[in-house]
Amino acid sequence: MVVRTRLRAVLIPLTLYAVSGIASTYFLNTAKNGERGTKAKLEYKATIAELRANLDDLKAQRAKWDHRVMQMRSEGVDRDLAEEQARNKLDYVDSRDVEIFTGSIKH
Repeated sequence: MVVRTRLRAVLIPLTLYAVSGIASTYFLNTAKNGERGTKAKLEYKATIAELRANLDDLKAQRAKWDHRVMQMRSEGVDRDLAEEQARNKLDYVDSRDVEIFTGSIKH
């Protein structure tokens, strides 16, 4: 009987410490590598930075197109820009234009 009491006195705390250690290890590992852990947070921040850079690029493109559309409106038409755009779209060359052939083919 004395052996059982001593065995229980030693095994119960050891079991408790082992279970507590395993649970703590699980929670720490999940906090670091889990779906919402620190590694995922760093990946989200990198993704956010990439998307913000993409957004800034798209905003710059939109500003450029807004400027070009504003120039094409009737009250402020830039005739040179309109003529250049028409020539590019229609592949039109005026007889008074000077052309220089560089050897590169434009597709």
